[in-house]
Amino acid sequence: GYLGLVPGERSTGETVRRGAITKAGNGRVRHMLVESAWTYRHPPKVGARKLEIAWKAQTRLTARYRMLTGRGKRTTVVCTAIARELTGFMWAVAREAQAIRS
Repeated sequence: GYLGLVPGERSTGETVRRGAITKAGNGRVRHMLVESAWTYRHPPKVGARKLEIAWKAQTRLTARYRMLTGRGKRTTVVCTAIARELTGFMWAVAREAQAIRS
């Protein structure tokens, strides 16, 4: 929610309507995340010193990109979804690093 990569919602009673992303927060960070999400169109590459979580993120996000585009979603919408999931992986890495420091 902080980065504005969550869908807006207009709900009344039992009716739930989800709209476009909220665009709250820092626009530059959101832009960089969406731009980096475009790289997941390509298959993952094996690096010399890849962390396990980085490899997991790369394979998962590439597979998700292909699945969503295979369903007929627009590539811009798919990249926004990938950017949101990428944010989750980044948060997990930061949390793991903080646990190691403590």
